[in-house]
Amino acid sequence: MDVQTAKAWMTTFNTKIQEHKDYLSELDTPIGDGDHGGNMARGMASVVENLDTDFASAADVLKMVSMQLLSKVGGASGPLYGSAFMGMTKAEQAGAPIADVLASGLEMIQKRGKAKVNEKTMVDVWSGVVTAAKEGTLSEALIDELVEATKDLKATKGRASYVGERSIGHIDPGSFSSGLLFKSLLEVGGI
Repeated sequence: MDVQTAKAWMTTFNTKIQEHKDYLSELDTPIGDGDHGGNMARGMASVVENLDTDFASAADVLKMVSMQLLSKVGGASGPLYGSAFMGMTKAEQAGAPIADVLASGLEMIQKRGKAKVNEKTMVDVWSGVVTAAKEGTLSEALIDELVEATKDLKATKGRASYVGERSIGHIDPGSFSSGLLFKSLLEVGGI
């Protein structure tokens, strides 16, 4: 990935996060603490403020994103997204193809959060996206399906697990924001 694509990806992601900020918090209210939208909006605003730097590589852009999200986003989202971007940074530095870059992000999310597929977390979306990216079948429709599929799952990890059965019927907010991340990547031609 080149620097311009990485910057465009983050700018597009920020736009989508700001547009969906209230909805993300609405998703988070019944199964979390209602702050996912605000937290992600604050984190991505900080990312965009730091995009004017002259970056030597896309990996440097991803590393900055990781640092900003770790320092500005509260709750579980900051450490999880921060870890994802750090994993992607390392793979990008190694010259890995985009599918492997995303797979490294997923690996770090799972290392940090200990979540597996079907536990109603962002891992559900990341895992499906990585598989599709490797197969060359990633599309907006698939991303929407992956996000929507979290609605029928019972949360067994994170704050949403505290509400048990009542988590069923709600889309996972981290999955929705992850969907926005991957739609942004498609939009800017990064994959």
